Amino acid sequence: MTKQQIITADTTIQHIPLERLYISDLNSRKTVSEAHINSLASSIERFGLIHNLAGILDADGKVGIVAGGCRLRAIQKIVERSEGHPFATLPVKLAADAAEAEDWASAENASREDMTPADEIRAFGRMKARGASVPEIALAFAVTEARVYQRLALAGLPEPVLDALAAGEISLGTAKAFTLSQDEALTLDILGQVKGQAVSEAAIKNALHPDAIKATDRRARFVGVEAYEAEGGAVTRDLFSDEVFLACPALLDRLFEEELEAARAGLVEGEGWGWAEARSEAWLNYYELDQMKLARLYPVEGDLTEEETQEYDELADLANGGVLDAGGEARLAALQAILDGEYSEVQKAHSGCILLVNSSGEIEVTAGLVRAEDKKAAIEAGVLQATQVTKPDVPKSPYSQKLVADMQAIRLAAVQAALLAKPELVLDLLGFGLSEASGSFESVFGIRLDRPANVPSVEVGFDHEPRLDHGTDPTAYWQNGTRVEDLSEAFAVFREDGKKARNAKITEAIVRTLPYQAGGAEFFGLIAEEAGAEIRKHWTPTAENFFSRVSAGHLVDLHCEFLDCDARDERVTAFAKLKKAEKAEKMEKLVSDATTQKLMKLTPEQKTKLDTWVPDCT
Repeated sequence: MTKQQIITADTTIQHIPLERLYISDLNSRKTVSEAHINSLASSIERFGLIHNLAGILDADGKVGIVAGGCRLRAIQKIVERSEGHPFATLPVKLAADAAEAEDWASAENASREDMTPADEIRAFGRMKARGASVPEIALAFAVTEARVYQRLALAGLPEPVLDALAAGEISLGTAKAFTLSQDEALTLDILGQVKGQAVSEAAIKNALHPDAIKATDRRARFVGVEAYEAEGGAVTRDLFSDEVFLACPALLDRLFEEELEAARAGLVEGEGWGWAEARSEAWLNYYELDQMKLARLYPVEGDLTEEETQEYDELADLANGGVLDAGGEARLAALQAILDGEYSEVQKAHSGCILLVNSSGEIEVTAGLVRAEDKKAAIEAGVLQATQVTKPDVPKSPYSQKLVADMQAIRLAAVQAALLAKPELVLDLLGFGLSEASGSFESVFGIRLDRPANVPSVEVGFDHEPRLDHGTDPTAYWQNGTRVEDLSEAFAVFREDGKKARNAKITEAIVRTLPYQAGGAEFFGLIAEEAGAEIRKHWTPTAENFFSRVSAGHLVDLHCEFLDCDARDERVTAFAKLKKAEKAEKMEKLVSDATTQKLMKLTPEQKTKLDTWVPDCT
C-alpha cells in the first residue's frame, strides 16, 4: 500500500473542536507566507472546506495536524476576523499511531503537484463558463487575478492547441502567440507546422499576421492608434505583452499621407513659407539636396541685454539643478527663443521647407531653403547674398568679430610664448626687421615698442605667460617687482643683473612687440611653425570662452565633426534637442571630461584630435 493510499484509506473522520487543533511538529510545511494564508482563507470563506484535515491524538486530548496545516491556519484567520463562522469543529482523520501520522505528513507534501498550464487553462475556462467571476476563480484556486486573466485568454484557443500544450508538443509561449489569431484554420495549419519544433514566438506572430504593422512603427506613432481605430482600422493586442498590431496597412498609409499633407499645408498657409515639400522617407537625403542646388537662409539670431544674459545664466543653472519652476521654465524658453532667433516674414516668403516624419514618429522640418528659380528674387529682397548664387554651399561665418579677435589674441600669445624659448630666432627676426633686407629700414634709436593685444576678453580657460605681461603703469620703472623712481637708478640695477638677464629682457621685450600676422599670414605662419607654437598649451575651449559664443547650429556641426558622424547619428539627434546653454556645457565636457568621452564612445584617435583642436578663426 502506498503512502497516498494510506492517507485516503476508509477510516472514521471525527469532528474535532477548533480549539483542540494545533500544527504538529510532524507537519512538513514549517514556513508559509502570510499572503498565501490570506488567499486560502478567502477561498474557504467563499467555497467552504473542501478537504478534511489529518492528524494524531496526543496525550492531552488535543490533535496535532500533520496534513492540512495551511487550511487550519486559514480557518484560524477566518475565526479571528469574523463572527458567525461555521468552524466550531473541523473534520479530522485520525492516525492510529505516530508512524502512520508521519507517513501521512510525508505523503501529502511529496504528492502535492501544481496543475499543468493546460489543466489550469481548462479548469479556469470551465469555471468561467459556469458563470464564475475572475475574483471567484482566483479565490477558488488561491492564485492572483492577473494569472486568471492570462489563463482565460488562452482558454479560448482551439482544443488542438491546448492538447498540444498538454502533450508538451508546444511551449506556453507558443500557445500565447496563437491568441493573436482570429483565423482558426490558419491557427491549426501553423500548429501542424510548429509542433515539436523550436520556433520562436515572433516567427509565429509574423506567420499569423504577415501584413500587420506594430504600433511602434513611425507611421503608427505619427497617426496615432486611436485615430486609426476611429477610421475603422482593425487592431490586435497581445494580452501577454504591450505589443499592438495594426492589421490594415493600406488604411494606415492613407492616414499617414493625409496627416503629413496637413502638416505641409500648415507651413505654407499658416506659417507663411513660400513652399513646403513633404517626404515619405524617415530621413533627409543630403546628397539629393546638394543636387537640387538649394541655397540656405538662417534665422535672424537675437541678442540678449546684459541683464537678460545674467537672468538666462541664473535660470539655466536652476534648470540644470532640476529646481526651476514652471514660470522659470517659460521665461528660460522665451530667452532661448531670442537667442535662437527666427525667420523673418521676408525670408519665409522667398524660401521653403522640406518636412518628413522621423523614426520616432515626429515631424522634422528643414527650413530656409531657396530653390534655384527663387534665388534672384531672394537676392533682390535682400535675404540672400549674390555670392550665394554661385557658391550656395558657403555658410555664414559662425564666429562673431569679437570671438575672432579673441582667438587671434590667443594665437599671438601662443606664438610669443614659443619665441621666448627661441632667443636666437628672436634676434634673427630683430636683425632682419632692422636691416634693409626686410625692405623697411628703421633706425635703432627709433624703435617703437608696440604691445599688441595678446589676452582675450574672456580669460577663462586661457593660461597667460607672465613674462609677456604689459604692466599696469607704463610711466613707472620696475626692477624685479620693485618700483624704482629714478631712471638712472633703474638702469644701474638693470646692469647689475648681468648679460644673461639682459639678453632675456631683450628677448621678452622684442617678443611682446610681435603683432598678429606680422609680415602677412604666410610669414606669420612660418614664425609660428619654427617657434613650435601650440595654441592648446595656453587655451582650452570651454562653454564660457567659446562654445556659448557661437550659434546652436554650429555647435551641432562641431558635434558631428568631433564624433566623426553625420546628423542622423542618435547621439547628434539627442544633442540637437538640447537648449543652447546645455549644448555649450555638453561640448565643454566632450572636450575635457574623460567620463563623457567614454559615454560617447570616443576612439583614441578622436580623443587625440580633441586634445589639439582649435577653431578655424585664428
